Amino acid sequence: MSALDAIDLAIVKALQANGRMSNAELSQKVGLSASACSRRLDLLEKNGIISGYHARLSNKALDYKMMAIVHISLSGQGAKTLNEFEAAVKLCPNVLVCYLMSGDCDYILRVAAKDLEDYERIHRDWLSALPHVVKINSSFALREVIDRPNVGL
Repeated sequence: MSALDAIDLAIVKALQANGRMSNAELSQKVGLSASACSRRLDLLEKNGIISGYHARLSNKALDYKMMAIVHISLSGQGAKTLNEFEAAVKLCPNVLVCYLMSGDCDYILRVAAKDLEDYERIHRDWLSALPHVVKINSSFALREVIDRPNVGL
């Protein structure tokens, strides 16, 4: 955050609110010329402050009504074991998020499923087949309270 000046911060805040905003709209909103705004935007992208643009889809509207939080423990924590697990978990299309953890488990996943039968399939065909897995503990979200795409700036 310290690398962002007031104009950079205004740009990223505006894009968080509306990532489809045109450069002309953005430049007006932050008080820059279109060319200066475009240069700033390019630098924010190049420096990894802005990591991409995407449509935020509704899992529920796409019939993925069940969200599972899955704790996974592996047989070891060596680099080869972690790398093999991570390469394989990236292939599972229902895994939305995967975190390497400290604490009781090695990884926590957020998994989208259509229903309990679909989750059983994902568990059987994907999660149980991941390399080096020795324990899987699944919990099911009853209701989403908050799901922010970004931190507040």
